[in-house]
Amino acid sequence: MKATQTNFLNFLEGNKQLIIPIYQRPYSWKITQCQQLWNDILRAANDNKISGHFIGSLVYIVDSVYLTAVIPKLLVIDGQQRLTTLSLILSVLSKAIRASDEKIDISCEALEDFYIFNRHAKGDDRYKLFLNQKDRETLIRLLEDPEIPSDESQQLVKNYRHFESQIRKLDIDLNSLYRGICKLMIVEISLERDRDDPQLIFESLNSTGLELSEADKIRNYVLMGHQPEEQNEIYNLYWHPMEKNFDKTAYSELFDRFIRDYLTIKSRAGTIPNIRDVYSSFKIYVQGKKDTLIKEIVADVYLYSKYFVKLALVQESDQKIKQLIMDINTLRVDVAYPFLIEVYDDYIQNKITAQEFISILKLVESYVFRRSICGIPTSSMNKTFATLSRDIDREKYLESLQIVLSSKKSYKRFPGDEEFRRELVVKDIYNFRGRNYLLRKLENYERKESVNVEEYTTEHIMPQNPNLSLEWQSDLGEQWKEIQAKYLHTIGNLTLTGYNPELSDRPFIEKRDKKDGGFADSPLRLNRGLQHLKQWNETEINKRAEILADMAVKVWSSPCM
Repeated sequence: MKATQTNFLNFLEGNKQLIIPIYQRPYSWKITQCQQLWNDILRAANDNKISGHFIGSLVYIVDSVYLTAVIPKLLVIDGQQRLTTLSLILSVLSKAIRASDEKIDISCEALEDFYIFNRHAKGDDRYKLFLNQKDRETLIRLLEDPEIPSDESQQLVKNYRHFESQIRKLDIDLNSLYRGICKLMIVEISLERDRDDPQLIFESLNSTGLELSEADKIRNYVLMGHQPEEQNEIYNLYWHPMEKNFDKTAYSELFDRFIRDYLTIKSRAGTIPNIRDVYSSFKIYVQGKKDTLIKEIVADVYLYSKYFVKLALVQESDQKIKQLIMDINTLRVDVAYPFLIEVYDDYIQNKITAQEFISILKLVESYVFRRSICGIPTSSMNKTFATLSRDIDREKYLESLQIVLSSKKSYKRFPGDEEFRRELVVKDIYNFRGRNYLLRKLENYERKESVNVEEYTTEHIMPQNPNLSLEWQSDLGEQWKEIQAKYLHTIGNLTLTGYNPELSDRPFIEKRDKKDGGFADSPLRLNRGLQHLKQWNETEINKRAEILADMAVKVWSSPCM
């Protein structure tokens, strides 16, 4: 390793190409970071006492293969955000000089030849900075000034336009701005692949840029230590397709979750890594597989990532399976993913049928929902699902899963029908997080044409108003206040309607018989039976609660033994 303090522009001079490897994250500096660098340049430009301004380190790998090329190539492993941003500034400055009549220390042609392009070089070698494939075309177009591509790297374009705006409202001349850039200093750190450990040095650097996500660190770790040809192969075959499968807007968060689940699956003891430190856990996992090629590990990661994406982003073509995954996700039970990923793999490998897979998904859904209704703490479920696959007999897959779940005791138990019914009828469903999910499942039980309950609102048959009308007081009896307090938010008193404001606090008979939106006129199954009642009281609330509890026991069934 060789570290040298040098002037930034001096470093750029001469024929060389700074390549951003494929494993580096895309350009990601926001306006805030760009403005900070711009302000630093202006401060240096305005203060004659400042002879140099340090902007950070630039770390690159020197590879003997690349040094012998006509244009020597350096693989940048740290500093690409600053390097790219300064290239944008230099390009904007060059175009401003070309359009200006000011007397400046350097011509636009010289600025471009020294710091942006490799003079006389052809093709890709022409560019001093060669970004990874996600940003490359956009930067080239910005430098050359043709039309921006439709699949542009938005952050590059946004920052370029920002610097164009800043240069138009400069309160100093262009020459002073150029002299400010001339004062920028870096520490140039060159590494030799055969002698230095780029990954170790990369991790130890205290970067002044944006903090790397766990996903960024893992990608760098997987690819950095290999020759470019192998990097390209691993990246193009596995890593890039995997990144494309994840939702771009939440890539880092989803990927970190996936790696946590992947490592949980691979842990014999079902150890669950800390989501904020999955990079360290992944390194330990890889280092423990000394006899396995990194390519094989990444291929395995890619395989399991497909199942995670099918679950997290609901990318399943089978409509029955897709609906069950949506239902499970509605319950926010991410802790079940390690188990479900393994089941998905067995399904794709034809170790279980589609119907068995559906039954397993239903069983997981019932296990989670019944526990939620019964108020059992969720803290144990992550460990339950982390090791559940190890307890299954693959020869009797579904049957053994039913036995394992039904045999769990205490805080890990699968609530039986009696407990589930008892807790359901008394639970405050109105303020329950899964209220809409519960009403949707009950409404659509055994329906071929599903009802979108999101188009309806939850209706209290007995109103919420503490000052009930005389009609309601008469229906409920002398203990009307106690009855209202006890049953108001329970399942027996809740239904769905599209006419909530119209029904409001009306007496039950009016709610029942209202021409538009009354219970008797409702197409919803949850309102069946209400049209025949003459009053709504404690007895009827309890009857309806029992009917819905009977249905719920079928919707969220217990293990069939």
